[in-house]
Amino acid sequence: IKKISNNIFFIMLISGTLITISSNSWLGAWMGLEINLLSFIPLMNEGKKNLMTSESSLKYFLTQAFASSILLFAIILMMMFFNENWMMNNNFNNLLILSTLLLKSGAAPFHFWFPGVMEGLNWINGLILMTWQKIAPLMLISYNLNINFFYFTILLSMIIGALGGLNQTSLRKLMAFSSINHIGWMLMAMMNNELLWLTYFLLYSILSMSIILMFNNFKLFHFNQIFNFSMMNPYIKFFMFLNLLSLGGLPPFLGFLPKWLVIQNLVEMNQLFLLFIAVCLTLITLYYYLRMSYSIYMLNYNKNSWMLMNSYSNNNLTLILTMNFISIMGLLIITLIYLIL
Repeated sequence: IKKISNNIFFIMLISGTLITISSNSWLGAWMGLEINLLSFIPLMNEGKKNLMTSESSLKYFLTQAFASSILLFAIILMMMFFNENWMMNNNFNNLLILSTLLLKSGAAPFHFWFPGVMEGLNWINGLILMTWQKIAPLMLISYNLNINFFYFTILLSMIIGALGGLNQTSLRKLMAFSSINHIGWMLMAMMNNELLWLTYFLLYSILSMSIILMFNNFKLFHFNQIFNFSMMNPYIKFFMFLNLLSLGGLPPFLGFLPKWLVIQNLVEMNQLFLLFIAVCLTLITLYYYLRMSYSIYMLNYNKNSWMLMNSYSNNNLTLILTMNFISIMGLLIITLIYLIL
């Protein structure tokens, strides 16, 4: 029965986002966000019932419900403004809507709930929160741009995403700060080009999925678990290392492609200051991915001379290795196809 109810909630989660994306009015978009929120909360509480999951689902509910109520308030204000001919500053309304949507997507300066909520979730729910739950708010943000406020948000998201992850020992929090940094890039892509941020989002989702499936399969949640990773196949270790580099946006991996596109776009739009800061802060995120990889490789630890049974299933491994292949070789394959065509 639990499985069936989970599937129903999952379908509701997907349909909520689709309602928001395809809705014609702000009210419809609000309704979709609400359906999406209320179907994600039971999914957060599945599996092992412990204090952390309950706490994170409550945090998530409170922040999202707060954002939803202010969004509804702003929508009603907007309706009054258009129907009743109220004398009101439209810019204020745009800022209200924009800030609630940024709060929903977990961008800085409204990011405070995000790492805390991630900390209490299992990896699959964390993946949904980092990728799928961002689609609807980001789509609505792209209808409602305010360039000056955008600059502020982008810079802050990048700074917090870079500096917040430096002293983390929890992998889930680290992925959350990485996600905040990537949101900064997505907003930057959104300023100039609709297709660009969708491309960035899609590739970011693929990279996150490949690395989170790996963490999930080996049940890794903290740094010190990586140290005790000596039981693992060295090839899988190596893939994990390359995956992290790809997520950091290092060429020649797939993670470099979206950043490359955004950089080219920003150069064309002559926004060099923003670009300079973005690239410098991305180097810091690359540093904490490297720190993780070093901990896999560089530290001395005892190796068992006998073989332990593998605790992971091979079905998952096929999927994980396929995703890894896409993440690592994606850019080269795309380049080859482009050259052939």
